Amino acid sequence: MELELRHLRTVRAIADTGSLTKAAAALGLAQPALSAQLRRIEKALGGSLFDRDHTGARPTPLGELVLERARVVLPAVSELQEDAVRFANASASVERFRLGGTHGPLLGGLVDRLAAAHPTAPVTTYTSWSVAEIASMLVDGRLDFALIGACGESPPPLADRLHWQVIGVDPVFVMLPEGHPLAGLAELELAALADECWADVPGDGCFADCFTTACARAGFTPASVYETDTVSVVHLVQVGRAVGLCRATFPPTPGLVTRPLAGSPLTWRHLLGRHPRSPAADAAAGAVAGHTRSAYAEAVRRSDSYAGWLAAHPRFGPAP
Repeated sequence: MELELRHLRTVRAIADTGSLTKAAAALGLAQPALSAQLRRIEKALGGSLFDRDHTGARPTPLGELVLERARVVLPAVSELQEDAVRFANASASVERFRLGGTHGPLLGGLVDRLAAAHPTAPVTTYTSWSVAEIASMLVDGRLDFALIGACGESPPPLADRLHWQVIGVDPVFVMLPEGHPLAGLAELELAALADECWADVPGDGCFADCFTTACARAGFTPASVYETDTVSVVHLVQVGRAVGLCRATFPPTPGLVTRPLAGSPLTWRHLLGRHPRSPAADAAAGAVAGHTRSAYAEAVRRSDSYAGWLAAHPRFGPAP
């Protein structure tokens, strides 16, 4: 494995917070994912970077060496990237929309609206399961706008360097096969699904930990969780292999139903991001935000189970 800038940011975050748990929260990662990443970094560098125990994480002599260099390299690279973003966008003469997203329900609707409103402007897209990757591309100037999701109140990635706007806040719903014994209920208790296998899409945020915590509060540990693409999640639910976790805006799909969880133990924020020093993105920010809100409103309308539920739960839905 070759050392990358994101690896240096990981090492610096652990040193700055003194804890893998706190560093994972700051980076928008699950702690197991951060621990695995640190092991790969240490293997690449030839030794342990931190001494870890119940009190936290402290740099080893090798860790101090790496941190000393990282504290020089990272600010210099950040300055270079931001200067390049400003230069490239200030000198751009052609209107364009470079969009990134994490396989959410709004990207297609946003592309459709931008293409209709700006028929001569190129619209390009890039998708990834990783919110960290999408955020890095915004910082690097390779994207103008990004559509991502964040679990609960967890901070979006690189919140100190990017501008993130909340478009809407949704509960997480459960997908059931049409023939499931609980499919006829209007709302489900999470504990009633304790014996089920689960399926959801992957990601590098804290959703997996939030789900595990919600299950623990409901008195059980999930038997198994399949992390796979959306099409495979739908298939596993349709054939009765698992119940699925989905956004409340998930569109109607043959062979399954979506239902809210009592008390909404899991929530999801739809976020639109841009670089605050990008003149091109700044100039189009209002229009793109308006089109994104319109795409979100359409996604809500398409979901009969959510639109009806939303009327009785005003704390969810479009952001003010």
